[in-house]
Amino acid sequence: MSAAVEEPGERLMLLEAAELISARLAGYRVEIIGSGITVTPPSDLRHGRSLTRLTRRLVAAGLDDGEAEVFQGVAVRLPDEPSGFAVPDLAVLDADSDDRLAGLNCYDPAAFRLVLEVTSSNLGDDLTKKPAAYASAGLPVYVIVDRTDQRVRVLTEPSDGEYRVHAVHHPGQSFTLPESIGASVTLSVDDVLTTKKRLTPPPAP
Repeated sequence: MSAAVEEPGERLMLLEAAELISARLAGYRVEIIGSGITVTPPSDLRHGRSLTRLTRRLVAAGLDDGEAEVFQGVAVRLPDEPSGFAVPDLAVLDADSDDRLAGLNCYDPAAFRLVLEVTSSNLGDDLTKKPAAYASAGLPVYVIVDRTDQRVRVLTEPSDGEYRVHAVHHPGQSFTLPESIGASVTLSVDDVLTTKKRLTPPPAP
C-alpha cells in the first residue's frame, strides 16, 4: 500500500512519518517513492524462495567474489526525490561500496549494477513507480520477477526517467542478464518463478 503526500509541508514530514511507520510495523518494508510512502508487508515463503534461488545463481556466476557483491534489502537513495529511497529485494553493487553512503543509511545509486524486485502485494509499485524512480536514479538494470503475470521483465538503458529497453520473458524461456553487471548470468524463467520447494528424495538404504 502507499500513501501519497501532496502538500509541501507534508512532504517535509515524509521521513519522520516513514520512520514512525517502520517502528510500529515490525517486519514491513517502508520506502519513500514518488512523493509518497510505500509500505510492503513481510514476504511469504514463495517470495523468499525466489530470492534465495536468484541469490544462489548470481553468487555461482561470480558476482559475489571480486569486483561485485550481492545483497538483499540494501537501500538506494533516490536523488530526484526529497528524502526518497527504495529498498530493492535484491541488488548487485560494486564491491567497494562500503563508504558510498548517501544519507538516510542509503547508498549512492552509482554503486548499483542491478536491482531486482520479486512482486507480492505491491505489484503496481514494482511495475509503475519503481521503474520511473530507478530509471531517474540511473540504475542500469532493473529486473522484475512478476509472480502475478508469470513473467520476468528486464529493463535497461535508463534515460530521462524511463527505461528505453523492456525485455519480457515467459515460462519455458531462458534469458541472459546484461554482462555490464559483471558476469554472464543465464536464468530460467521457470526456475525463478517456481513456487514450490524441490524435494530431494532420501538416499537409498
